[in-house]
Amino acid sequence: MVFRLEPSAPASMYQTWRIDAPLDTHWKRASCDEYGCLAWHHGWVTTVDERTEKGMAQAYYIRKQSGRSFTEERSADGLTLFTFGAGQPCFGRSQHRIRIDRPEIFLRIGGDWRGNPLGIAPYRHTRAELWQENMQENLEAIERVRQDG
Repeated sequence: MVFRLEPSAPASMYQTWRIDAPLDTHWKRASCDEYGCLAWHHGWVTTVDERTEKGMAQAYYIRKQSGRSFTEERSADGLTLFTFGAGQPCFGRSQHRIRIDRPEIFLRIGGDWRGNPLGIAPYRHTRAELWQENMQENLEAIERVRQDG
């Protein structure tokens, strides 16, 4: 959950300086090894409750379709523990992403987290230094207004 102070003015009175690295342009899918996945490096245990439909489906997938090596044992409370050795893809591998070598996008956007009610088009800075300078100039202007009362 994000904590935000209650704004003292409408969203139209604000600007946002943001640095983006969008998932579709700045990241790529990665193998468990590339990602540094702990399950890949050390192995893992998946616990399944085969007394439920979901658990039966998970156990069936592991045994018949996963293509992974494992050992299997039952716990005292009736759960099935599948132990997977290191060096094989984890079940979350489709979520592994790593950054590619592409510079971030430096933006100034109208409005704030509540929206951009005036529909001001985002301004994309060509360099990080210019983005920083623009934000600093804006902060100094706000401080001058505050001091002048």
